[in-house]
Amino acid sequence: MEQVTSNIQIDLNSFINEFKDSLLDSLNASNPPVYLQDDMSFERQSIMEQLKRKPFSEQANVVQAVTKLLLDQNEPAAIINAEMGTGKTMMAIAVAAVLHYEAQYRRNLIISPPHLVYKWRREILETIPGARVWVLNGSDTLVKLLKLRQELKLGITSNVPEFYVLGRVRMRMGYNWKHALKSKPIYQKQNIHERGEVKTKYIKKDCAACPDCYNFCRDDEGELILFSDFVLKEHRTTCVNCGSALWTLIRPLNNSNSSFRDRVKKSMCQIPTVGPVKAESLINKFGDDFLSDLLADNASDFVNLMNENGEFIFTDRQAIRMEKALAKLEFGFGEGAYQATEFIKRYLPQGFFDLLIVDEGHEYKNQGSAQGQAMGVLASQVKKILLLTGTLMGGYADDLFFLLFRVLTSKMIEDGYKPNSRGSLGTAAMEFMRDHGIIKDLYTERHGNSHKTAKGNQISHRTQKAPGFGPKGILRYVLPYTVFLKLKDIGDNILPNYTEEYIDIPMSYEQRSYYDDLSNKLKSELRSALVKRDTTLLGVVLNTLLAWPDCCFRAETVTHPRTRDKLVFVPSVFSNGDEGDSFIECSPKEQSLVEHCLAQKIDGRKVLVYTTYTGTRDITGRLKLILEQAGLKTAILKSNVSPEKREDWILDKVDKDYDIVITNPELVKTGLDLLDFPTIIFLQTGFNVYTLQQAAKRSFRIGQKNDVKVIYLGYENSAQTSCLKLMAKKIAVSQSTSGDMPDSGLDILNSDESDESIEMALAKQLIAS
Repeated sequence: MEQVTSNIQIDLNSFINEFKDSLLDSLNASNPPVYLQDDMSFERQSIMEQLKRKPFSEQANVVQAVTKLLLDQNEPAAIINAEMGTGKTMMAIAVAAVLHYEAQYRRNLIISPPHLVYKWRREILETIPGARVWVLNGSDTLVKLLKLRQELKLGITSNVPEFYVLGRVRMRMGYNWKHALKSKPIYQKQNIHERGEVKTKYIKKDCAACPDCYNFCRDDEGELILFSDFVLKEHRTTCVNCGSALWTLIRPLNNSNSSFRDRVKKSMCQIPTVGPVKAESLINKFGDDFLSDLLADNASDFVNLMNENGEFIFTDRQAIRMEKALAKLEFGFGEGAYQATEFIKRYLPQGFFDLLIVDEGHEYKNQGSAQGQAMGVLASQVKKILLLTGTLMGGYADDLFFLLFRVLTSKMIEDGYKPNSRGSLGTAAMEFMRDHGIIKDLYTERHGNSHKTAKGNQISHRTQKAPGFGPKGILRYVLPYTVFLKLKDIGDNILPNYTEEYIDIPMSYEQRSYYDDLSNKLKSELRSALVKRDTTLLGVVLNTLLAWPDCCFRAETVTHPRTRDKLVFVPSVFSNGDEGDSFIECSPKEQSLVEHCLAQKIDGRKVLVYTTYTGTRDITGRLKLILEQAGLKTAILKSNVSPEKREDWILDKVDKDYDIVITNPELVKTGLDLLDFPTIIFLQTGFNVYTLQQAAKRSFRIGQKNDVKVIYLGYENSAQTSCLKLMAKKIAVSQSTSGDMPDSGLDILNSDESDESIEMALAKQLIAS
């Protein structure tokens, strides 16, 4: 009897769609969910109903799930992995409110990007009745922490929820210090020969001594240390005799010649409508002490200052401008500096803060980053942790390891991921990668020279990580602690449609000819270098082939980064409006950009244009000229606009009816609600999945009334297309840990099954072609 075998292949999406009911039943049986909508707590729902701003039903379900995990299940941490624009700030505030009124959690510490601290303050005050909010983001952070410690000693308590919003840069900033020593003389006898006679003299030497016990400071060999040598030391030390610190804090302004009056005057001049003359007049009228206290403790009263006749100092128009500015300004005249994380760890008791809310939690995933380590310190000092993120994972398993270790320390140690004898987590991270990620073992065999007795080959071995996170890791570390929310889940017609589109653009004939020649020469040079195991050229070749098609209005000279030898020269292809030309010749991608922007203007839609070339290869100025010559009013948002002023800058451009804003996606990827720009066009994406996903959803948020459209432009058969394919893969892996199957405009490119990292995969594609 003939046996017939069948080998039917089915893709993952089709498999899940076919068997999703059975898979869900099996999953729920083995891992029952912590919270179902039928388990809603009416007490917690009642608390949310008392808030000034009430969460939507799906947001309320997230709050219910998180509070049940933290309180009923007594887990140390929870993660809200919610899509950009779903209201993570609102949900976190609601969680804090429920924990306060049900479990008496009073103090909440929030780690926020520095440009969002006042947004947190505003939303807290608009949501929780009677809440108290302190912003720990200015030079007086230490003063406020000292005041908080003093209240603790005096037993001062409050019955309302308290929030302390700490900017993540301020969180990790160090402090200014100097050595605190005394000079203690010794006299050493020395014999000097003069005119045949030996004379004895005593030479005075100033040695370093402890300011408390006055004992000499000695080095590791027991020798006295000269005072002049000790002050050159770069590290803080303590006295070996009495244990006193041989250093002390200093204030930066101690070295300044400016007076207190000058500092108060300078601070007032930061406020709109207050110039040097007005500031001097106010100081003469009210005094610098009164004004400094007013600005530091209650800046809003400054707006309502009255003269001796009971008349307001400032007009209504001035008051409106000043109030907007004061919402984002912070004044400090103590100017003391001390690392906030260190202060909380040393001088406040364990569990003093009940809940730690970590905004943009994925920013703390790196092993050696100062802010990641500082966050880990704060996480160890609180009772519960709530992590907020829109992109939990960037494609690789070790993206999660250090973040998980900082918020779920006991769980990770229980599973065997412990620091080694030197305190390093490197070995544990590699084990985590091997257990839950993808590690490729690469063996290279080379024919060696003949030895004395035999011929031998050289075999080298190296490991390389690749995108991917296994289902076991997701089941163990993601699902039990994470609540997922997508914008589409909120429903109730709250949000409009969202679409993404990738457009492949052919190069012009001349552009293609030069690109192919450039590509062939650079790939040949790269192959020759890699044969010699020299990777110096790798970055140069990748960056040049990615950038040249968008920058070919300039001549390009590629040099070797080490030898500075010229590798290849390519002349400019398109004119740049130089030499008196009034018209700029557009490249195919630029022409496509203009056509899309004109079509959007006809529809009454403003466009946000992203380009990653804003530094050495800056193309924003050219793009602005091209769009303006097409009749489009265009502005460029640059990095010299400080983060806290970018929202106002963009609103100003909207008020002035600009059609287009050009910027780098890094400048707007977090915190900004760009509802006025329903169309977003990416000229380039870069390699960062976090930035791409955050920037793409800047205008698709609660409050958006127009359909949102995101367009990706890339040159066909180029390194740009290869890069976009690899980005699509990383997005696919990222979304697999976000409770969703990939659904991106880049999916059309994602047909390859390779699991290479972006840079190495792109390099291999280049040298293989």
